[in-house]
Amino acid sequence: MKNIYLLPLFFLTIVCFGQQTDSVDFKTCKASISFNVAENKVIGKVAYTFKILKKTDSVYLDAQNMQFSNVSLFRNNKLNLLKDVNSKSKLILRYKFKKGKQYTVTFNYNATPKKALYFVKKDSEPQIWTQGQGKYTSNWLPSIDDMNDKIEFDLSITFDKGFEVIANGKLIEKQNNDSTITWHYDMQKPMPSYLVAFSIGKYSKKVEISKSNIPLVMYFYPEDSLKFEPTYRYTKQIFDFLEEEIGVPYPWQNYKQIPVKDFLYAGMENTSTTIFADSFVIDSIAFVDKNYVNVNAHELAHQWFGDLVTETSGTHHWLQEGFATYYALLAEKEVFGEDYYYWRLYEYAQELQQQDKANAGSSVLNPKASSTTFYKRGAWVLHALREKVGDTAFKKAVKNYLLKHQYKNVETKDFISEVENTSKQNLNAFVETWLKSEVFNFEEALKILKKSSFIKDYLQVDCNTNDLKCKELLSSNVSDKIKAKIIRENPKLITQNTFKNPLKVRQAIAQSLVDIPLELKNDYESLLNDKSYITIETALFNLWQNFPKDRIKYLNKTKNIVGFQNKNVRTLWLTLALVTDDFETENKKQYFEELTDYTSPKYGFEVRQNAFQYLNEIQACGVACKDHLQQATTHHNWRFKSFATKLLKSSLSAE
Repeated sequence: MKNIYLLPLFFLTIVCFGQQTDSVDFKTCKASISFNVAENKVIGKVAYTFKILKKTDSVYLDAQNMQFSNVSLFRNNKLNLLKDVNSKSKLILRYKFKKGKQYTVTFNYNATPKKALYFVKKDSEPQIWTQGQGKYTSNWLPSIDDMNDKIEFDLSITFDKGFEVIANGKLIEKQNNDSTITWHYDMQKPMPSYLVAFSIGKYSKKVEISKSNIPLVMYFYPEDSLKFEPTYRYTKQIFDFLEEEIGVPYPWQNYKQIPVKDFLYAGMENTSTTIFADSFVIDSIAFVDKNYVNVNAHELAHQWFGDLVTETSGTHHWLQEGFATYYALLAEKEVFGEDYYYWRLYEYAQELQQQDKANAGSSVLNPKASSTTFYKRGAWVLHALREKVGDTAFKKAVKNYLLKHQYKNVETKDFISEVENTSKQNLNAFVETWLKSEVFNFEEALKILKKSSFIKDYLQVDCNTNDLKCKELLSSNVSDKIKAKIIRENPKLITQNTFKNPLKVRQAIAQSLVDIPLELKNDYESLLNDKSYITIETALFNLWQNFPKDRIKYLNKTKNIVGFQNKNVRTLWLTLALVTDDFETENKKQYFEELTDYTSPKYGFEVRQNAFQYLNEIQACGVACKDHLQQATTHHNWRFKSFATKLLKSSLSAE
């Protein structure tokens, strides 16, 4: 029997562990996983098959801070190794591997991940979910951090009965045990390790079938059944549209979407299994201001751009994020109309211009570029390119690009060459201007945008120089966006008649008219009736500020409104109730306790952040609040962690 072993830790600096894709190709992974929830531990048994592309004496898997046992190497069903091993960052197999031969390695492992797998509490019940984001899956599953090695992953996950377990691929079996169920998921095609994912929690689900017969499985918390429709509104329409627009059939067995508590981002496009922040779980009132449509379409587009074809490196990251952003805009155009599409492009152009003015812009091909560059400038590249070569050539190029490179890795030249082939155009100048330039081509973008009569009209409005014209426009049939622009530029033009406009115009009034004239008081009060949580929140605060004698009236009117998932209206209401003299004095203790309770870990970080901010503003962050704030400084969401750390530091320095 040949010996195979892990290299000692001190030897890791001598051996080069860069990309190994030129010497080995990992084919399949079959992983059986269970958990020790009390210790935040994952326990697994794994089998990898791999083929040697050229002779080598070592093969590795990335594995962060894991303990291994029963590591065995097989070739032709012959056992070559049985040895217990441990490693800090890799499982390294030392053996005289032969070119063209296929091997299987099996092992047991356990780990207590510090990232990429998160154990949270949702209403006192455990919820577990993953977030690989580039190269972090190796924190909970021995895998390959290099996205250039695509593997077929089949997960079998064991967890307590009464919970849903959702993972990549198709559920092919549920095995009932004494107190647990083992869920067996099957993938049929390869993907990078960072897209391996699962989520465990208390969920209900509904299934729709796409035109192409793909199951669309949408999960939701049982208590949120009334929020299912507005949350997932347009999902089937978006799926059917993107499949037709892209021109390549959806490449996976099904498509699942799962909301989770305290997610790190808006959403993540794990192969066939998008996980998204439950702050997007909304009712119909919230839909007008904050909905899941864009994130829904963005993560779905990634199933082609990122999952089916994957960048070779960060230099080509726009091939994933720019494409997903662009196709999400096209989906929104399908749902909300052409004016909405051009408006979003205009917003992106403005943001990119501001980034350049702050000297923060960079080439789209800079691997260290900002998210704004990868996402929004990347989307603009595609819009401008389609304008240049035409719909037919563009769509044919996208289809050829995806089919030619499916389940493989790509660079920018792979896409550009397909567009050149279909359009018969040399795109060198375009690439220099739109991809390689450090500065966004804002002037050319505006020229392109002006093909939209809506944008052309919008840009012509200047209420800093022509009050009379703008006053007339407020009473005309121009778009709500133009009216909102007029109001924001010159709130003095607001009259009683202006309040007769639709919801978004009224929202602009709420946000722009901070000092409310007495003659507009009654009209402004009507904003509290609007079906918009942003409008209600803004109007409540401004009315409370402007008319102290009517504060109790305003509080009584909005007493039972909660708002978004982050309880934006409720937390404001509680704060105002606490500082309003003579308002329900007998209930102030109860209101203080409720607001303080919202700072506790049982709520999502968005709720907690609102509560912390308000308690800090009224200087009422007591012992329980400070304990919760201290706990928040260790939260896994880095933005919330940073917020809590700064707030705790400032509150302690103020004492």
